[in-house]
Amino acid sequence: MNAFAQNILFIFYIWNCICIILLNIRINNIISIEYFKKLGSEVVMAVTIKEVAKLANVSPSTVSRVIADNPRISDATKQKVYKAMKEIDYHPNAIARSLVSKTTKTIGLILPNSDEDLFVNPFFIQIMRGISHYAQKKGYYIMYTYSDNEDQEVEYISSLMNTRRVDGIILPTVRKDDKCIDYLKKSNYPFVVIGKPENTQGISWVDNDNFHAMYSVVNFLIQKGERKIAFIGGAATLNVTINRLEGYKKAMESIGEEIDEDMIEVAEFTEKSGYDAMKKILSKSKPTAVVTTDDLIAFGASKAIYESSDQTISIVGFNNTPLAAYRNPSLSSVDINSEELGYYAVKLLINKLENENTYINNYVIDTKLVERESTK
Repeated sequence: MNAFAQNILFIFYIWNCICIILLNIRINNIISIEYFKKLGSEVVMAVTIKEVAKLANVSPSTVSRVIADNPRISDATKQKVYKAMKEIDYHPNAIARSLVSKTTKTIGLILPNSDEDLFVNPFFIQIMRGISHYAQKKGYYIMYTYSDNEDQEVEYISSLMNTRRVDGIILPTVRKDDKCIDYLKKSNYPFVVIGKPENTQGISWVDNDNFHAMYSVVNFLIQKGERKIAFIGGAATLNVTINRLEGYKKAMESIGEEIDEDMIEVAEFTEKSGYDAMKKILSKSKPTAVVTTDDLIAFGASKAIYESSDQTISIVGFNNTPLAAYRNPSLSSVDINSEELGYYAVKLLINKLENENTYINNYVIDTKLVERESTK
């Protein structure tokens, strides 16, 4: 498949994902709870509730308590109010209901991306799809925001907490000495992280076994006779990079290979960064295989290999993005079940918010290597 066809396929994939996500996601810059409060949602609520109260022959405060599902209201009264609401086709405004119940039914998602590449990395798109699927089933919305750096993320978290726009927060990445986790823990605010923190005490998290996943990939290449295996990871501060690099090193040491630092590079999660990292490796050494921690990195590395080397170099990516199957050669990649990571992250958070199954505080999601032409 040529580059033009690959780009068209990618555009269709991205558009499909965006459509699915936006059915359920409430965008931070468009809808603000504080904004609606100032515009008089309380007035709209008061007028409509008075009509329901009059028809049901109860007080407006009773209608408000029924909307909030107050356990002190009898079932008979609730049914009477529900009947009145149905007769006049009244649907409680989500913002107004949040003012009564003290909950927003909204989850905050802090994405470590700039607006330019928010929808470019398929990993985050798949995470968001998984989050949206479960949240929608449970009647929750998603409010997301993106940032350029960790300090900005902390600022956004503080804003979401102080304005009570969300009931809880999901962090889709974990860093070493993570400032966001530290801030949320100190604030005692409900949150879940995608990625295993260094210290899991008191933290709910969802992750793959990244050490074992990378160890298995390197061992797979070793079984094929490879010995000179390079590694390209994401930012060195990310726990996922740290864990996968440990898996890589342990697998190499298991066959008596000395770790060659010239065969190890870090990169951003982009094709260009993967291309540059592979160029650096090829300028210093001659690997016969390379493992990467992301498909986008692998795509760039493949281009560098094609341009710079006459020999065939096996390559493996991570995330098993849809385009991996349509590269030339098609890319072997580890399927980390990104949608499940998102699905179980929001499941943990909603369980915590609703006091259900609180004895479960983490999920480990399986991975599977999907072998294609790049390792044959």
